[in-house]
Parts: sequence; C-alpha cells; structure tokens
Amino acid sequence: MPAAAHLSGDLVIAPVSTKGERAEFVDLPYRLHATDPSWVPPLRMEAMELVTPGKNPFFDHADVQHFLARRGGAVVGRISAHIDHLAIAQPPEQGMGPGTGNWGMLEATDADVAAALIARAEAWLRDKGMTRVLAPLSMSIWEEPGQLIQGFDHPPTVMMGHQPERYRGWIEGAGYDPVKTLYTYELDITKEFPPLIQRIVQSGEKNARIRVRNVDRSKFDQEARLILDILNDAWSDNWGFVPFTEREIAYAGKKFKPIVREDLIMVAEYDGEPVAFMMTLPDLNEVLAPMKGNLFPFHWIKLLAWLRKPRVRTMRVPLMGVRKHLQASRLASQLAFMMIEFIRRNAISRYGATRGEIGWILEDNQGMVAIADAIDSHVNKAYRIYQKAL
Repeated sequence: MPAAAHLSGDLVIAPVSTKGERAEFVDLPYRLHATDPSWVPPLRMEAMELVTPGKNPFFDHADVQHFLARRGGAVVGRISAHIDHLAIAQPPEQGMGPGTGNWGMLEATDADVAAALIARAEAWLRDKGMTRVLAPLSMSIWEEPGQLIQGFDHPPTVMMGHQPERYRGWIEGAGYDPVKTLYTYELDITKEFPPLIQRIVQSGEKNARIRVRNVDRSKFDQEARLILDILNDAWSDNWGFVPFTEREIAYAGKKFKPIVREDLIMVAEYDGEPVAFMMTLPDLNEVLAPMKGNLFPFHWIKLLAWLRKPRVRTMRVPLMGVRKHLQASRLASQLAFMMIEFIRRNAISRYGATRGEIGWILEDNQGMVAIADAIDSHVNKAYRIYQKAL
C-alpha cells in the first residue's frame, strides 16, 4: 500500500502517481455513466491530455494532485485537488484570492466514497496552507466549473459538464454552501428577434463607425490572440476570473481550430479598434455522443467528414466580451446584438442549426442576463459552485 494512502473502513484512497493509475482515473466516468443518456463521453485522448502534466498548460501555474478510491482493489471513486497560483493572486472579492484551493473531477459509486474523497482533497489543500475551498472546478475555472443542479434531462453542449443529481447532495452533505450559480440559456434561432432588437441591429449596420467582421482563419494565431486579449480585458473584473497565459492561448487555439468556422466567430470594431468578439461553436457533442469516447476503428472517418461540413441542431456561444471601457455604454449591447444576429443568420443558412445556447453566464451578470432576456432565451441548465472554510 502506498505510504500516502488513506484508509476509511475497507476503502483505500491513494494519490495517482503512475501512467496506469492516470488511465484508471480517466476511465472511471465511462463506466459509471455508461447508462446515462444525457452524459456525452469525451474523447479519451482529450480526457487523458486534460490530466497529464506537460500537455495541459494548467499545470504550469497550478499544484495538482489526483486521487483514486479503491474498495477490494476495484476503483470506486476519484477526485482532483489543485491550487491555481494565478487564481490565489486575484482579489478575494472576485471569488478566488489568497488561501483558496479547489477540488473537482469528482466521481463516486456512493455517498461514503464521495465523502471520503472530498475529505482527502480537503486534507491535501489544508496541508498546502489553504484556508478555503471553492469547488467543484474541473480543473480550471475555464473548463467545467460547478455542479449541475438544473437540466439533467438533456445532454450538455460542447465544453459543458454533466454530473448526476445525487452528487449535489453529496457536496452539500460535506458542509459546502452555495456561492455562485452559472446559467446557460437556450433559444429558438429560427425565429427573428423582437422588433426592438431588429431596430438596434439595423441602426448599427448604418453606422459607419461600426464594423462587424468574421475572423480570418488564415491568420488564426493572430486572431486567437486578439480575441483572448479582449477576453482578458472584458472579464478581468468578473467573479472567478483567472487570466489566460501565453501557453494557454496557444493550447486553446490548437484545441478549437478544427471546429472554428470564420462565419461563426465575429469581431466588432469601433473606429477601427477591435472592441468586442463573440465565439460560436457548432455543437461537437452531437457527433461525439455515439462514439463513446473512441475514434477507432471507424469513428474518425465520421468525425472528419463532419468537420469538413458540420450540420448541427445546436450552436453554442461559450465566450463573448466587450472591452471594459465600453461595458457601461449603449454601444456594448448594440455590438452584442449585432454579432448575435449576424451569427444567427449564418448558423441557419449554412449549418442547418435551429437552436442556440449561450453560456455559462453568472447569475448576477446583469448585462448578459439582460441580453439573454431581450432575445427571448430562457435558462435550460444551471451549475452551482460551492465554498467551505478549512
């Protein structure tokens, strides 16, 4: 038994330290959720990359320890504990801050396993000097934050998480209090927006100072840096914000490039200055779901064909932002409505989409909630982040 292993009855919890144990860590949710029709298995190679130092640049600025729980030699649970040094450098009033550690990637066969894993993650964070936990985060705030609390009856879209409803009770039973709720909004994009929004868009189209353009895929790296520069500025005062690093910019660009479409990502310029962007992605989960996480032997052919000419029901807006100096202005909402409308037209005519999803959006982000309400969208999923003093 490893020296660092912890015993809880017949349960053994030990840190992941070998390649084989990492594979067991990755494999567990495929077994636990195999019969859940709303769980979309990620590609195994991407799931492995996420938890592998040297491949995921999150490890560049974070201390991470993964744990496996075994009962009778069989893996029955997992959890990750991590300290993001960029997060603890943020102002505490923005949610993170000094002394705040995290855990995430929780999977367990039963409540006892979950409780033991959470306690083990807390002990690791406490030993590292942390005084507070913000969880679940899997692993960065930019990846899959929060426990699903609404919307269990339908699959998540690309880059969104899905956890069983029972996990919520296990987290709250371990003494965690809600700190923030994140929403996704869905809408029928085949319907035109209300007349007021149409007038705002038409007014912007006539304004010579405004230009809304597609991204240029031939300048992918340059465009990616521009978008993430706007993002870091636009979101810098948001709750939970952690800035992207140079390596994370390159990593995200490489990850998104296969599904990036020029006519689904817009940059808005005002007097020639790029001041806003909106990123929309075709819902890759629609094609991944039947693959059960594996591209071989023949699923890769189907995926390549789809990537050449995506046809989807749903388009997801994972990110949008307006530079901070414009956020309190009417121009900010006008640019947002223009980008949403232009992308809506393209999504219908070129990709056959009928549904849009925007999010996640913080519950108290009044500007984005107002935009979501104005285009007649409604909440379809909610995720909750919890906290606990150590």
